[in-house]
Amino acid sequence: MARMTPQEAQAYRQPVLDTLAGEDAFEVQESEFEAWRRIIDEAGEDVRERPDDEERSVVELLGHIVDSELVTSTRYRWVLAEDQPQLLGYDQEAWTDRFNHRSDDPELLLTLFGALRLANLDLWERTAIEDRGRTGLHVERGPESFELLFRMQAGHGRVHLAQAAAALATIRARPAD
Repeated sequence: MARMTPQEAQAYRQPVLDTLAGEDAFEVQESEFEAWRRIIDEAGEDVRERPDDEERSVVELLGHIVDSELVTSTRYRWVLAEDQPQLLGYDQEAWTDRFNHRSDDPELLLTLFGALRLANLDLWERTAIEDRGRTGLHVERGPESFELLFRMQAGHGRVHLAQAAAALATIRARPAD
């Protein structure tokens, strides 16, 4: 994993942050579980169907979100408990493939996501405002505060919910066999 320049790191972060469009990151994250519940319910039998071979299915996207919430949970805690800890990156594609999210039980993924998200929202609320500025050193992107990580997680969820909706729309638009 190569270290990004500050400009590259900002170019990576900005599109994710832009999805928030000024909305409160806590509120965005608080509503995300129900949004995933709706899209999983809507997907029904198509939950494992990929729009094409190079794109993820709805359940794979949810699996990725669960992986991200798990990793981010750890990053939050490192940043708050230690002084400028190193924050590890991870190969998102390898996690999705290796853990075979396409075969995962969507209900189990939702349960895990819900528990992690509730714990992280509670952590945010319990954290003093001045501590939200504490930083860790991401091995690829450099310094990132708890607040920035929290905002990025909100935007990240938005990105992948939109991707899941688009995947489902593509699948449903296919001509019937």
